[in-house]
Amino acid sequence: MDFRLSPEQQLFADSVARFARDRLQEGALKRAHDPGFPFEIAQDMSRQGLLGITMPEEDGGQGGSLMDAVLAIEQVALVCPRSADAIQAGNFGPIRTFSQFASQEQKQRFLPDLLAGRSVISLGMSEPEAGSAATELKTTARRDGGSYVLNGTKVFSTHSPDASLFLVYVQFGRSTADIGSVLVERGTPGFTVGPPSSFMSGEQWSQLYFEDCRIPAENVLLGPGGFKKQMSGFNVERIGNSSRALALGRHAFNLARDYASVRRQFGKLLCEFQGLQWKFADMALKLESAQLLLYRAASNLDERGLPDVYETVIAKVACNQAGFDVANEAVQVMGGLGYSQESLAEYCMRRTRGWMIAGGSIELMKNRMAEHLFDRRFEQRTSHAQAAE
Repeated sequence: MDFRLSPEQQLFADSVARFARDRLQEGALKRAHDPGFPFEIAQDMSRQGLLGITMPEEDGGQGGSLMDAVLAIEQVALVCPRSADAIQAGNFGPIRTFSQFASQEQKQRFLPDLLAGRSVISLGMSEPEAGSAATELKTTARRDGGSYVLNGTKVFSTHSPDASLFLVYVQFGRSTADIGSVLVERGTPGFTVGPPSSFMSGEQWSQLYFEDCRIPAENVLLGPGGFKKQMSGFNVERIGNSSRALALGRHAFNLARDYASVRRQFGKLLCEFQGLQWKFADMALKLESAQLLLYRAASNLDERGLPDVYETVIAKVACNQAGFDVANEAVQVMGGLGYSQESLAEYCMRRTRGWMIAGGSIELMKNRMAEHLFDRRFEQRTSHAQAAE
């Protein structure tokens, strides 16, 4: 069993690292505190072939592997954590779902701008009353002739203040089997993007309002019954989430290690104190262990090109926890500088905290792990009979 990257993967990782050092190193701190989507950086990445890495060449993609996309996130985040968002947006999440299920006409309309970094797509999934319980959606899509009329609200949609296209999960009927998704363009009558709100990370999101919002029938991505298909690809999104969490943890680790190598206190370098040596050893152990789980999940794909559910959820838990724990310890090692916005350590800590919630909370992931371990489904919902009592 070979745990090393293949020669081709190493060459690709090295080329991305060179691009990141040459183009992204300068201004990394400033970008971290800019809430807007980095369109200029995304367009640079497109020219480097870093958007649409896993998409077929006939769709404008690169025809690469999921592991290639993971390596791209890692190498970019090690230099500029914020710029890794452009890699995520161009390879994982809603753009991946879109490219997998869109019609040729839909791809021709939207993919060129998305893969060129000129526009970004946002996912409308979470609602005020439907977070982890994603099937309890209230946003509806009612057929009316050659159109669908949407009503409802979405929250916590990444990139929503800047997005021009929204992939929106809707109820076409009343049951879970009636859930599907539609494409809504910014500026569509009846669709309102609310004022920006901020996450703890500084990233912004806007509430999405649909009030008798009429879209053409050709904007349906997956009709009734599409929810299961969409969620089958959601593990790819979790690979992207895991990659960023781990990469930002490693970025913070590198900052703290470099700091401890030159900073003196009580007449000694910080790295010469045994307590800090143990701290760094524990940090390295978490990073290395989680990376092995991530690489396993990104490499072992089924015939559809999708990662295994169990391997993905265990990798997400490990990477989310390692990323945050290491970034948190890095801030502690660096003291006042680590806690200051003059360093990227505190930024990495805030960002990694969010990924423990996004893409499926670590608690929900542990539930999925338990289902695998016991080979049975554990229903989290209260039954109607219990609710009546």
